[in-house]
Amino acid sequence: MSTIIAPRVHDLGGFQVRRAVPSIQARSVGPFVFVDHMGPALFEPGRGIDVRPHPHIGLATVTFLWSGSIGHRDTLGSVQDINPGDVNWMTAGRGIAHSERTPQALRAGEHPLHGMQTWVALPKSFEETAPAFHHHGAATLPQLRRDGAWLRVVAGRGYGEESPVQVFSDTLYVAVDLDADAELAIEDSHAERAIYLLEGKAQLDGADIPEKHLIVLDPGTRPVLRAKTPLKAMLLGGEPLDGPRHLWWNFVSSSKERIEQAKQDWLDGRFGQVPGDDEFIPLPER
Repeated sequence: MSTIIAPRVHDLGGFQVRRAVPSIQARSVGPFVFVDHMGPALFEPGRGIDVRPHPHIGLATVTFLWSGSIGHRDTLGSVQDINPGDVNWMTAGRGIAHSERTPQALRAGEHPLHGMQTWVALPKSFEETAPAFHHHGAATLPQLRRDGAWLRVVAGRGYGEESPVQVFSDTLYVAVDLDADAELAIEDSHAERAIYLLEGKAQLDGADIPEKHLIVLDPGTRPVLRAKTPLKAMLLGGEPLDGPRHLWWNFVSSSKERIEQAKQDWLDGRFGQVPGDDEFIPLPER
């Protein structure tokens, strides 16, 4: 039996974010310890997202969009807009801070946003690696089109292809777009797998599955996903974590003491400045 997880919904002023992981049913799926579905939203002129500079340790953030654009800046000096089909992969390692904002040019008119943001916990041996940022344009990702299915290998490996995005453990992260009535057999190529249904009506092995939910698949199975309407989904998972992880605010670590240090480092300004973005999110009180 697969496990269906209803995400927690956060309304950020007319813009909804759904968090499916971590949850009671799944603290992680493969290396993924945080799974957020953003939108779909349509912003009025002058509006957008403004996530002020904030810190991370012990993880990599992965952003993938179906529509819209987000501007990324970080303490390494990276400045990069991500557009639909691109991948932004930021390795926090021992520490980085970044901001995410709607580009000013888009704010002049109405503009959509729809995508997924996930955190991948780094293996213990890489938790203190040097921070890094990598952008991969949509054209660089392996793509498969067959029988009404469009698959894009965002990170890791899947369906005989491998993404150019550097990963730290065996990873499954495949964007799935299906035409109505198209089917896709889900490979049993990874130990842990889940599929998040962003949009559309679907069935898994003939049983209806709910939109905007995460379905954690049983190991070793090869269920068939069928689209009853045009469908957007994300297949994710990979090698299980090499031990439990602690999550507090934006910090992930195998050590509680390391998280306490990160809290103090943010209070003391030791993460550095994000060039061109002078604001910051204060450390939460709890």
